[in-house]
This record gives sequence, structure tokens and C-alpha cells, in this order.
Amino acid sequence: MNYIFDGVKCAPGHALPFGASLTGDGGINFSINSKDAEACILELYKKDSGPVFANIRIPQEFKKGNNYSIIVYGLDPKMISYNYRFEGRYEPSEGLRFNPDWSLLDPYAKSVTGREEWHKDVSLPMRGKILTEEFRWDDNPLIDLSYNDLIIYEMHVRGFTNDPASKVKCKGTYNGIVEKISYLKDLGINCIELLPVFEFDDLEDNGSYNGEPLYNYWGYNTVSFFAPKAAYAKSNTPDGIAHEFKNMVQELHRNGIKIILDVVFNHTAEYNGKLGLTYNFRGIDNRSYYILDENGEYADYTACGNTFKCNDPMVAGFIVDCLRYWKDEYHVDGFRFDEGAILSRSATGEVMSNPLVLDMISKDPILADAILIAEAIDASGLYQVGCYPADSRWGEWNDKFSHCIRKFIKSDESAGPELIKRIKGSPDIYNETYTHFGVNYVTCHDGFTMNDLVSYNDRHNIENGWNNEDGIHENYSWNCGVEGESDDKEIESLRSKQVKNAFALLMLSRGVPMMLAGDEIRNGQKGNNNVFSQDSEISWINWKNEKAHKDVHDFFKEVIKLRQDHPVLRSTYKGTDKNSSDYPELSFHGTTPWELDENAPFLTFGFMYAETKADHNADEDCFIYCGVNAFWEDQTLGLPIVPEGFEWSLYVTSANRKYKKTDINDSITLEPRSLTILIAKKTRRSSK
Repeated sequence: MNYIFDGVKCAPGHALPFGASLTGDGGINFSINSKDAEACILELYKKDSGPVFANIRIPQEFKKGNNYSIIVYGLDPKMISYNYRFEGRYEPSEGLRFNPDWSLLDPYAKSVTGREEWHKDVSLPMRGKILTEEFRWDDNPLIDLSYNDLIIYEMHVRGFTNDPASKVKCKGTYNGIVEKISYLKDLGINCIELLPVFEFDDLEDNGSYNGEPLYNYWGYNTVSFFAPKAAYAKSNTPDGIAHEFKNMVQELHRNGIKIILDVVFNHTAEYNGKLGLTYNFRGIDNRSYYILDENGEYADYTACGNTFKCNDPMVAGFIVDCLRYWKDEYHVDGFRFDEGAILSRSATGEVMSNPLVLDMISKDPILADAILIAEAIDASGLYQVGCYPADSRWGEWNDKFSHCIRKFIKSDESAGPELIKRIKGSPDIYNETYTHFGVNYVTCHDGFTMNDLVSYNDRHNIENGWNNEDGIHENYSWNCGVEGESDDKEIESLRSKQVKNAFALLMLSRGVPMMLAGDEIRNGQKGNNNVFSQDSEISWINWKNEKAHKDVHDFFKEVIKLRQDHPVLRSTYKGTDKNSSDYPELSFHGTTPWELDENAPFLTFGFMYAETKADHNADEDCFIYCGVNAFWEDQTLGLPIVPEGFEWSLYVTSANRKYKKTDINDSITLEPRSLTILIAKKTRRSSK
């Protein structure tokens, strides 16, 4: 039976799928849930920013449980946008915040209008749009890479190419990433991890500095979880934006590069600073979506003013629906969960041993091959690195690796014994009974870049407008003698060595390595370790450094290639037993081979991998030795004796000196604060 509401032909709708979808008979189905609402009004607008042309109160007889759904006919989906209004009680002490004056965005909206251009205030609420075009995916299978093969490159879509020196046409966009694929391949990257790309409000009020507004640059305050960030596209049409994102994924896959999305399900953009803006969840079903205290106030375990009620069955379903959608519709390969410990909190905030939402994600058939990585902490002190309550498919950001490397390269000898564990793959964290994989990193978006790690003792965040009180407090950094930029060639040379040292230890350690985009060219942020609100040269990668720091770039490239070429470096084995070479697969050495007290402080040591064709499906048997000197004077390391017919040769060094063949025999002398990698293979003479 059909009805006419406000001049629009309508019919009872379908509860599934949620959101707005096209029906086979020329209609548009709208479906949305609210447990506590008393009425739901569908608002229809002309195009993206035009006026309302219909307010359709969905009849109560159309309801199915807590679901409001309706089909409208006779409308061109490309020519309309939509929002909702909800009526109900406004009793904040009971968690009810209905206000019929609020125009609310559909949580399942697949596209959003209103923020297609960076920093352009259209003075209109964000509105839902409807996708109408299919993308033609090619038939190439998805990339066959195991977790341990990944070399993850964390980047911000806009910051990656927005610098004028990036040499791309579509700066700061999904297309810009496509233009840089050849660069990523040449470097050796096979997986990128994008900071949030779900639609967010870049105009969100972050205050100002010296009269200039600050922005929501990182995008960790999500507004719409199903819609790609429109301003990251060159196109400003819903289908065009979706097409650009899908084309980016397809081109990455064609070039052997996977894509992981950083997703933020721990909180939303409706933060509690003066209640912030109300975009959707608060006005649709506040008590269902947020953890509230006994007074109806927002429980804040995230330091962002609210906490998503992830283990409410409806919200857990919403999260899984979202992940499924991005996996199926956009072909992404996986997800990194910001403040992932929140996903283990109950509907009242307690820590759960078997969280519903994590179980649903782990067992979902559509997500069965997805990469799943948790930042296993939250802002309220919950630390679950090594005990994240999910199945073995999950990985964890290993912040202990980052802290240890930072301490050691700045000559903290007490970090030596811990560094042994980190190189082994952190068996103290990821042991035989805890089968999650660790994601090792030295730097990430949150904190100093690798250049700033060796250029600043203190954070310099004054331009963020928080009196330099924001950002990570403990950076474990050392400026190499001068705070900030320096023209001193010796200091600059030392800084490059330190960057190389840190990266080599990352690539030669067991676990999945992740690097921060721009570290390979010593990109800096002027000492700002929290550029969340900076959309400027401070937060963009400075591509002029590609030429200025070519030696660093080339070193990174060589060490990445070493990891790719040698499966022993990617092994999940965390022990030191002998393999078929009759050598320990991984061994540690002091200044004298085979002699190192792993429990006593040290600054100079070596470690060696024994790789065999039989055990690792390698091209040939070989030995990889890394000598490390974090001391401020030359140190000589004796080299382990390798089998007859094998000969040590230089692979790469962070040192400034040039090693001759005669310098590498029974020992090698390392210059201060340097690292050298050697490889021993059978000589051609001995193989005849």
C-alpha cells in the first residue's frame, strides 16, 4: 500500500539494510534505529545544500521493534540529500537528549555532504548522500602476504603529498597516493596504514593560536563511519569520492601493496567539551551509543569526552557492519583500532575478559582474512599489551619496543638487556601461550618523527594553543648536542647515523615492522610531537628532504630489501635453538663472539642470524651479523667464526667511514654510535 507524505509517495520500508539504499522498483529505502525515541522525521533536501522539500514523519505502524524504515518513490537519488530529526524526552540526568531542532546525520550514511573542501565553512549541517554507481574491480586476486611479510608505512592522506615539493598533481588526496605508488614500491613498502579516513569535521573547534584557527587535522573524531573523507578526494560528488578511494585501493593492490585503515570506535566527534556539536549519535539514541554514569554524564575513558558503548549488542553490530562494509565495498585489507582497549570495556565501563565485540570481529566470516591490529591501551590507564582479550589473529602495537630502541640509541646502557628481548620478538610479551603478533615501531603519528627524536630533547608544541602542555610527555629523545635545526655538519651527521641505527634495529627485529611516513627522508615537525591540529608545513612531509637526505633514504631502502630477501628475519620463532646449520638461528655476542651477559647493562654488542635453504626456503645458506655500538668511542667486535668456505662482506653501515675488505676479517671496529651489517655467504671459489 502506498501513501503520500508531504507530497512524496511512500511505502513501509525494510529494516535491512540500515542506512539509505536503492530498491529494485525505483524507490529509496531509509532505515534507522532508536530505542528511546518517540518519533522519527525524515528530512529530504534538494541536492547537497538546498532547502528542505519534505519532512516525512515515519508512521508508528511502519516501525519494526526499535527500527524506523520507509521507502520513498519518484526521487532522483543524485539530486537529494537527507537527515533525520528525532522527538523524545530531554532528560540529561537520565541520559536522554532528544531535541527536534537537531538535524541529524544517519550513522549508516555512505556519503556525506558539507565538508568536500578543506576548511570551507558552508554553515550547514552535514547531510547524508546516496551512492548510485558501481565500481568495476579487476579480477586480480588480493595480495598473498602473511602478517610477517608486512612492512607497514603509516601515513596521513593529506600530509603525505600536500607539500608543494611532492611532485604530484592531486596534492593531499587519494589520487596523490596513487601518484606516489612507484616511490613506495621503490622503497620496499608492501602495506600502508592510513590515519582516519572515515568522514570527520575538519572545522571542529580546536581553538586558535596567534589569531589563526586550529583544525581537526588527524581526524580521530569520527562523524560518519561508513563514508570516506570527502576532502581527501579531487571529486566533490558522492560517487566520484567513492570511486577515487576504490581506485586507490585497486592501484595499490595491483602494485603489491596492502592497505590498513586506522579506525576510531572508542569515541566519536560528539566530545564533551561544552557538549561539542551534536552530529548524530547523541540525538538519535544517546543511552545506547555511549557509556553514561549514574547521573547521565558521559564516562570518559578516552580523554576525548565520551566513550562508545562498544559491547552493547546494537553498537557491536554497528561496528561489525562498518568493518564488513569497508572490507567488502572498498576491498581494504585490515584495520588498526585506535585505543583498542576500549573495545574490551563493558556497557558500564568494566574490563571484560571475553568482550562481545572482539569475539564478533574475530569470528566474522567476511573479516576472516582481515588484518586486525589493536592499540591495546586507553587513556584511563588500561594497558593490555601482551594480554589483549581477542583471538590469535590479532596484532598489537608494541610500544615497549619503541621505548627500548629510543633509550638504547641515546646510550642508555640499562636498555641493553631489554633490547635483546625486543630483537627476539619480545618473548616476554608474546610467549608460546600468547600467540598475538607484535607490531614493532620506533615512531608513529603520535609523537616525534625520527628526525625530531634525534633533534630535540623537549617537545615544542606551543603552536597547538595548549601552552606546550599537550602531547606525549616522555619522548626518550636526545638532540645530539643542539636543540632543533643545526648547521653543524658533525651534529647533522650524528643525527643521520642515529636515525639509521634506530631503523636498522627495527628491520632486524622479529615482529611486524611499522615505520612513519617521511622518516626515510628525515622529515621533521619542528619539535612538535602532537600535530593533531596543525594543517601546515609543520604536519606535511617536506619532500625537499628526499634530495637533502638521500643517504638516509638509500640506507632505509637497503635495510628493507635485506628483510624482504631473507625469510629468517621474518620468522615467528622467538627462540635461539640451533637449526640445520648447527648454529643458533639467532645468537647474541659481546666484544668476544658468543660471550654476552644478556642480563647486564651494555652499549656494544652483536647479533647474528643463521639462515638455511632447508629451514627457511631461502635461496642459499648465509649468516647475517649486525654489530651495534651505542658508545661514544670506537669499539671492536670479534666476529663469529662461520663454516669453511663462507666469507664476511659488508652489506650496509650507518657509519661515516668507508670499510675496506681488509677491515672485515676476524673482527670489525665500529665508530661511535654506529651500526654495521655484514653477510657471510659461500664464496664462488669454495662452491666449485
